[in-house]
Amino acid sequence: MTTELLKKMRDFVRGNIPEIIRNDDNLYEGNLRHYFKILFYHARNIHKPYHNFRHMMHVLWLAYDAAGYYKNRLTKKEIRNLLIAAMFHDFDHPGMIGYDDCNVEIAIRGLKKWVAPIDLDQLDKIVTLIQKTEFPYKAEGSNLDLSTQILLDCDMSQSFSSSWLQQVIFGLSQEMSVSPIAVLKDQEAFISNIQFHTEWAKQKFDLQRVHKIEEAKALLELLE
Repeated sequence: MTTELLKKMRDFVRGNIPEIIRNDDNLYEGNLRHYFKILFYHARNIHKPYHNFRHMMHVLWLAYDAAGYYKNRLTKKEIRNLLIAAMFHDFDHPGMIGYDDCNVEIAIRGLKKWVAPIDLDQLDKIVTLIQKTEFPYKAEGSNLDLSTQILLDCDMSQSFSSSWLQQVIFGLSQEMSVSPIAVLKDQEAFISNIQFHTEWAKQKFDLQRVHKIEEAKALLELLE
């Protein structure tokens, strides 16, 4: 597989953010304008180094793609719940690594404050999805429902994005209080050991592992 083909596979995801928010493909119930406005105008973590607006949109973007892949196994209401959880899973994240149980509670508090009336009957289900994103993950993939598996796979995929240098190497290193070179050196082991839950993620990312590891090694050589 050529590098150009890998790049095309890496960058292709159905829908851009406006299309996803408007629900142009009628993939889920209603639209997500209310929640997008809340993140844009009220989220206090949009400028954090890693857990920022881009990360929340990245997880939403991929969750939408996965939902399209599994649209015959998920109801429109389940897809809506998944996408809301993707948008809010790191809402108001303080931008520091550790005590992720507290970070999750902050996100849930934000969701409860801003939840739209039409989603009140689904609030507990969305909260449960967000709770499952507490890192390190506590449950095995076989014990998770499909929506949770999708959400966790999307959350773990930032290293495969085109913006991974800024997001992961510089952004995550700042939140971890370690040097960017230390995070870069850890990428080979981290990427090799990611265990995706869904067939969607395995098809999308497994072929990219070698390419991404080679890219990280090449960057390290440039920095010697």
